[in-house]
Amino acid sequence: MATRPSFSEEVSNLLHASHGNPLKTCIQCGTCSGTCPVAEFMDHTPRRLIGMINANMKEEVLESNTYWLCASCFHCTVRCPSEIDIAGLMYGLKRYSIWKHTYSEDAVGPIFSETFVKLILRIGRSYEPVLAPSYIFSYGVREFLNEAQTATNLMLKGRLPVLPPRIKRLENFKKVANRIIPMGGS
Repeated sequence: MATRPSFSEEVSNLLHASHGNPLKTCIQCGTCSGTCPVAEFMDHTPRRLIGMINANMKEEVLESNTYWLCASCFHCTVRCPSEIDIAGLMYGLKRYSIWKHTYSEDAVGPIFSETFVKLILRIGRSYEPVLAPSYIFSYGVREFLNEAQTATNLMLKGRLPVLPPRIKRLENFKKVANRIIPMGGS
């Protein structure tokens, strides 16, 4: 009888296609955390998060804001002496959190990420006026008005299209993308 994989094994399976080493090779040196430009805003550093994953602390990891705050700068991945794809780990945890619906309801990251992927699958590219509502209201009225004014100015100057540009062979793109991105009915 097959046994259910541990959380650590589930995360490792998410990273299987990555070119980095498995998380078990982490030597807990802290290079990732020391080079991370947003570590001070995270509730757990990348080093600690890897340790928590290796300890199968699933609930604590999924309640963390660490992977949602990742700046995707890849400093951690490039500098890791164990050659672990830490940025890939952060993306993997985002996907896992979205698929399992384990994120906080007030978090902006999951809603933005899901909106972004659905938009790409629907029209083949990013289009800011559709993405903006996924985060813009969380910043307050003043910021909303500033963003609206900036968007209007960009549209008037022709820097932001009123309608999203179309891509060639959109249906072919959708077929390929739907095979690799399981979004369930998007």
